[in-house]
Amino acid sequence: MIKRYDGRENNSIRPLVIQYDVLGYSDASVFFELGQTKILVAVTLKHGVPPFLKGSRTGWLTAEYAMLPCATHERTMRESNQNQRNARSIEISRLIGRSLRTIVDLSVIGEQTITIDCDVLQADGGTRTAAITAASLALELAAKRWIAEGFIPASFFKEPIAAISAGIINKIPCLDISYQEDSIADADFNFVITKSGKLIEVQGTCEKTPATWEEFEILKNLCVDGIKELFAQSEKFPFPDDFREKLDRPSRNAQHNIQHKEARTAFFSLGNRLTK
Repeated sequence: MIKRYDGRENNSIRPLVIQYDVLGYSDASVFFELGQTKILVAVTLKHGVPPFLKGSRTGWLTAEYAMLPCATHERTMRESNQNQRNARSIEISRLIGRSLRTIVDLSVIGEQTITIDCDVLQADGGTRTAAITAASLALELAAKRWIAEGFIPASFFKEPIAAISAGIINKIPCLDISYQEDSIADADFNFVITKSGKLIEVQGTCEKTPATWEEFEILKNLCVDGIKELFAQSEKFPFPDDFREKLDRPSRNAQHNIQHKEARTAFFSLGNRLTK
């Protein structure tokens, strides 16, 4: 074992903090903090599917990933102000979406679309893997609520997934690498794995020297154990139990949410100003 710059051993993950329902209008939301990497994920359900699925009686799941301008050490331009979306954001959005589609049965929800919004509030390495783990938690919570409130007939969620990175730092395999470590890594790999231990995706590259198969096997084992630890630690942050009580939250149903918004007076509306 070695000690890293933050005091961790090479097989340790960063401290984990999870908060649920930090947003009021999504069906489920999760604030996910792994070390100094902070992710906000929201899940919504709406009627309709992309054109290629119309008439198929099956649903769709899509994900969007983006970083806030001040999520990194130097401010980046907001994507809405760019001529086109950032290629990295598109690639990670697709990774999150296809990873989650492996653990759902979208025929259960009919022709509806699940959208998962992943926003990086602060980036310190491992943002894509943290987003996948957080998105899985948010989707599982949303599924429980949709069932409890009768919006879907049965569960479409098969099992949770989690993701984590590992890299070779100064010839030493290390789990859950931060930005400081990632910037000097000889190799960097991401693993996406189900709670039952099945593999969904592996991404990896070597920056300076090729990795041996023995080194890859060590990194794989580090990630497998790290994901088990992620699942174990996430259980210390239990889901809210409102889906068991079937509380009436206007944000849960798309049509109900629309009616709720129409019933409210916008803060900056003329009518609101005249009544003050």
